[in-house]
Amino acid sequence: MTQTVVITGASAGIGRATAQLFGRRGANVALLARGAAGLQGAARDVEAGGGKALAIPTDVADHKAVAAAADEAEAAFGPIDTWVNVAFTSVFAPFGEITAEEFKRVTEVTYLGYVYGTMAALAKMRPRDHGTIVQVGSALGQRSIPLQSAYCGAKHAVNGFTESVRCELLHEDSNVRITLVQMSAVNTPQFSWVLSRLPRHPQPVPPIYQPEVAARGVVHAADHPERKQYWVGDSTAVTLLGQKFVAPLLDRYLGRTGYDSQQTDERANGHRPHNLWQPVDHEPGSDRGAHGEFDDRSHAHSPQAWLSHHLFVGGTGALTLGVGALLGALSARRRSP
Repeated sequence: MTQTVVITGASAGIGRATAQLFGRRGANVALLARGAAGLQGAARDVEAGGGKALAIPTDVADHKAVAAAADEAEAAFGPIDTWVNVAFTSVFAPFGEITAEEFKRVTEVTYLGYVYGTMAALAKMRPRDHGTIVQVGSALGQRSIPLQSAYCGAKHAVNGFTESVRCELLHEDSNVRITLVQMSAVNTPQFSWVLSRLPRHPQPVPPIYQPEVAARGVVHAADHPERKQYWVGDSTAVTLLGQKFVAPLLDRYLGRTGYDSQQTDERANGHRPHNLWQPVDHEPGSDRGAHGEFDDRSHAHSPQAWLSHHLFVGGTGALTLGVGALLGALSARRRSP
């Protein structure tokens, strides 16, 4: 039977790469995002891989629009099997330089967008007692960093909300599953179109992974939703283990390094377009694809992610991998001059 998948934030980055993978499986993929050019590009990708695509322009901060998109997806393809929440936006700036309206908008998209997507998915899945919801999270949802207070707060909220829903589904003895995939730094177009007030061009904190690495983690989680959480990338494991065991040291470390590590040496253009209020991939020719501008610095594979999928099946395995990554990082730090 052909799988029907809905992906929010499908026009670029992790959402785009995930749509491509499901397309290669021959899935029916409903693509939700705001940018027309990005959506059309994603639809072409899915169909080139052998799947069927339905592009639905949607602002995930609008609950009615998300619910209507779910109806449209099922009218076209039949019952939704998998719903993947990816869409987000952010502001790169110290907290004191973010306006109340900007903070609200980030929260509405990055947190409430997941709430509304989960609501729409459960409205379809619960009566059938079938389906999987994958929340694309971030290591920053458990360990915050400076200059991303709105995004980090929203991702923390996604974690708490998802745990609550999971408990309710377990109470109901439901066959609907919900799982989280915690990501590391990924080479997506967000660093070219995010609203930034930093003096230099924003960048993901190295090590950086290609969106296909993240997408493989999402698809694996969709296939194996019995685990409550997956980690993708060595840095995710190091970050989350560090937060668990040495959080006060991380506060001081990030206070010293967290500003420079999120900026390149290039001076910022304070007048560049950003996507907080309107998409920047809307006009013809503005499709950015899955990748950002850091291809030459990004890893196409993650040994940690592969091992977590193939050798370990539970929380103990994730902990073992995390401890191994943490010890490896500390060892490398000791060897460095």
